[in-house]
Amino acid sequence: MKQLFYLLCLLMVAELSAQKSDGPIIEGYGQVWAIDDVDYQTDTEREYRVIFDIYGSDDVHDQVNVQLNTIARFLNMHAQAGVPADQLHVAAVIHNKASTEILRDEYYKAKYGTDNPNRPLINQLLDNGVQLYFCGQSSRSRDIPKDQIIDGIELSLSAMTVLVEFGNEGYTVIKF
Repeated sequence: MKQLFYLLCLLMVAELSAQKSDGPIIEGYGQVWAIDDVDYQTDTEREYRVIFDIYGSDDVHDQVNVQLNTIARFLNMHAQAGVPADQLHVAAVIHNKASTEILRDEYYKAKYGTDNPNRPLINQLLDNGVQLYFCGQSSRSRDIPKDQIIDGIELSLSAMTVLVEFGNEGYTVIKF
């Protein structure tokens, strides 16, 4: 009986260690798996410059947009792997179907009947230095003026312009 108890305890510990975790940069979002014994080592001394192309929506209006959550995953994954936060230079441009994901609560609620579930994540991203841009072309074509989007997100001429300019500055585009 004692051996069975120890075996169950060992299995529980193994299960707990195989779970995803969030943080240390973005809490409550961006859960990732710890990967042990990797062959391709993460360079913890380099500067990472990335810009996310956020264009999709799952049309599920009471859950966080998976593409926005991927930004949190990137930050948390690299921090957990030992890359210092000040070496992670992250930006994102939001456009197309994702345009409504950045509406302020009052506009989101009027459209979908609930507060914007993306707002807490977006606020954490902004608080942690992620630069967020909204495509001006999407703003016009989807009738979402600047005063309806979450504070801290900047309006740009277009998503294409932001992607090209960040690319020229050495940022890698992540379309995930």
